[in-house]
Amino acid sequence: MGGVSPLPPAGRLRTLSLATLANTVGSGLWLTGAAIYLTRAVGLSAAQVGLGLSVAGLVGLTASVPLGGLADRRDPRTLRAVLQVLQAVVAATYLLVGSFPVFLIVAVLDLLLTSGNLAVRAALIAAVAGPQGRVHAFATLRAVANLGIAVGAGLAGFALAADTHLAYQILVAGNAATYLVSAALLLRLPACPPTAQPTTAPAPTAAARRGRPLRDGRFLAVSGASAVLALHQTVLTLVVPLWAVTVVGAPPPVVSAVLLTNTVLTVLLAVRLSRGADTAAAAARTMRRAGLVLAAAMLLYAATARLPTAAAVALLLVATVVYTAGDLWHGAGGAGLAYDLAPPDAVGAYQGADGMVAGLARAAGPALLTLVVLDGGMPGWLAVGALFAVVGVASPALTRWALAGRPATPGRTGGR
Repeated sequence: MGGVSPLPPAGRLRTLSLATLANTVGSGLWLTGAAIYLTRAVGLSAAQVGLGLSVAGLVGLTASVPLGGLADRRDPRTLRAVLQVLQAVVAATYLLVGSFPVFLIVAVLDLLLTSGNLAVRAALIAAVAGPQGRVHAFATLRAVANLGIAVGAGLAGFALAADTHLAYQILVAGNAATYLVSAALLLRLPACPPTAQPTTAPAPTAAARRGRPLRDGRFLAVSGASAVLALHQTVLTLVVPLWAVTVVGAPPPVVSAVLLTNTVLTVLLAVRLSRGADTAAAAARTMRRAGLVLAAAMLLYAATARLPTAAAVALLLVATVVYTAGDLWHGAGGAGLAYDLAPPDAVGAYQGADGMVAGLARAAGPALLTLVVLDGGMPGWLAVGALFAVVGVASPALTRWALAGRPATPGRTGGR
């Protein structure tokens, strides 16, 4: 990929990238303005918003495997376009929210569609890019998504600055519109044949039953290890901002600088750092590197507590650079494992299971990490770093165990 733009050359991946860009501009709009809209314009309390989103997030996880499995039996391009249209309708419905019960209903529908859509998206990436290119495509779309979210967050700033009911309504409508643009772009892709072929057998065979992702203990073990490392996302978005302001004593704009550093580096480096993670064995080595680098970042964040404010701020930014490398290696390694350990005819269902496990970790992350780090201080940072290092080092052995339970298939590219 030449230049600074994360967009790939003309082709199917470019079309998918443009659809992702449109979608994530809307995500940036909503993520930046949702809490303010729901509290200031709708009149919900912060506690109601937090409770509603937590409940909706947990319920939403239940859609991952069913919709991922549907993407194995149907064209994932068309299925994702339909889901984008449904999400546009639900996103627009936030304009009608006027009470907590209505908010909860809309939020549950929203996050059911979001969770299922992520599994369908993973199946679509695999269909568009093929076994040799899906990790590269995943990294490309991650870079594009970060760019889109940054643009959306910037546009949301206008609504926040205006701070009027109309401005917030325009923000909500803008988010809904981006889903429709994304759906239209997706339909420019050629149809993708389903990976799971219909069968006339009266019942699944024993091998087919064992292949169901929620009964595949070896796959779930590897996915669980990746989910533990995914706790680092909460570190950056919640723990580091609170640590920087309350412990380090940094001014609030430093938090923006930290997040901006991560965003810019992700756009620039996501594709480059994804190289070499296409097979399960290689992806496991990438996960090991990710765990060790993330552990080093935790040590650097911990060290900021002992420094003068100016030096601590500089070290926060250095730690974020190190963190971002670990973050990107984890993303590439996790994608490579989730794809290559999945049976070729059940990619969508397995991505749904992987997303569900990661979602459970995300749900537990805020309460767990604020307790361990913000209440525990430097020993808490060291404990989190040790956890990341141990999980990273264990990933290759865990992956070899998972591969040992796999039948040899022509579609599998992983090695032992």
